[in-house]
Amino acid sequence: MDDEKKPIKSFEDLDVFQRAYALSLAVHRASLAFPRVEQFGLAEQVRRASKSICANLAEGFGKQRHPSADEGMQVCIRYCEDLGYIDDHAFVAWYGGYKKVAKMFRGLHRNWK
Repeated sequence: MDDEKKPIKSFEDLDVFQRAYALSLAVHRASLAFPRVEQFGLAEQVRRASKSICANLAEGFGKQRHPSADEGMQVCIRYCEDLGYIDDHAFVAWYGGYKKVAKMFRGLHRNWK
């Protein structure tokens, strides 16, 4: 068995993020079947809370490396694709677009120092 660890280049490489994200998708999908009376109460709360954990992990990872500009949005875009709300074309365009914005933001940050 190979015990070599992959280098962590992104929050998406973190085991804790992968586990939290998979669990959050399951929570989201299950909460859609909650009673109608709970859709704007408990169901909405568990969806937001589970997504918040993933966003906080991503943003915390980003802040360790550079000014955070896109990690939280990357998580949201992943949800949109994985839940079937956007197609692959939109995912690639949005994800890449926010990567570019983050790169530009880091450049601005370097120039302001």
